[in-house]
Amino acid sequence: MNTGAPAVLVLGGTGFLGRHIAAGFAAVGAQVVPAARHGATRVDLTAADPGPLAALLRDVRPDVVVNASGRAWAAGVEEMSAANCDAVAALAAALAELPVRPRLIHLGSVHEYGPGTVGAGTREDHEPAPVTDYGRSKLGGTRAVLDAVRTKELDAIVLRLANVCGPGTPRGSLLGSVAARLAEAHAAAGAAAEPVELRLAPLRAHRDFVDVRDVVDAVLTAAGTPRPAHPVLNIGSGAARPMRRIIDRLVALSGLPVRIVEDTGDPRRTDAEWQQLDITRARRVLCWSPARGLDTSLSDLLDAARAELTTQTVIERKS
Repeated sequence: MNTGAPAVLVLGGTGFLGRHIAAGFAAVGAQVVPAARHGATRVDLTAADPGPLAALLRDVRPDVVVNASGRAWAAGVEEMSAANCDAVAALAAALAELPVRPRLIHLGSVHEYGPGTVGAGTREDHEPAPVTDYGRSKLGGTRAVLDAVRTKELDAIVLRLANVCGPGTPRGSLLGSVAARLAEAHAAAGAAAEPVELRLAPLRAHRDFVDVRDVVDAVLTAAGTPRPAHPVLNIGSGAARPMRRIIDRLVALSGLPVRIVEDTGDPRRTDAEWQQLDITRARRVLCWSPARGLDTSLSDLLDAARAELTTQTVIERKS
């Protein structure tokens, strides 16, 4: 690309985070290339042949690369390891070979930390001890980036994200699936409706949620910030909320009569019960703070789910 605007390559650019991030950079005038396994610009970071990725980097000549790719829901251990760990190592190696290295912004996860301390926020210097396959695979990716920063002088920042919500939250997530179910019930029920039954796993956990648009703000800021001495920054709300209260609030915002049934669940479940990020470093380094409250995120999530359902219905009627 030979334009005056910065070139930004968004890997995973067709996904939930990637779409929002690509739109955020485009809104400030960047030349954005969203790349993914499916879409106009295709690249598979898990492929054994590094040639297509190297060719894409030579063609785009990005000033900024955002890695929003990866696997979470409906993926096995090997798939998550390949997408969240091995692919990141391959990306870091490819970037280190470029004569002019772009800024890499790698999106990590709160799940890399494992269980937090009840009543306190987890800081970036906390020793990671993930308890899920997803968390372990994401930690492997973060370590690959940090190793390249240390040994190859890669210009990179890792943003460890809390659980992300807002418009477009995938149905594979808890909030996305509940919002989709509520949207379907809203479309089907009309004014007089029987209570909708939601059968969910036990809602015992406390979770830190951040709006996807606040994540975009953090990414945009990180793109132009001098690399800090400690390149891992937590991005979250800084508060842990009971999941049952969050789901209750989402239901209340829907205006529907709903009966929530919590299934007994798997007693062997090992997911962290408390997640709360300390975002002091991000406030200091990026001058960033979340600007959107949870009610805004949940309301916009519901609106987007209803709009998506309406669009699908129109398409089905036309076909």
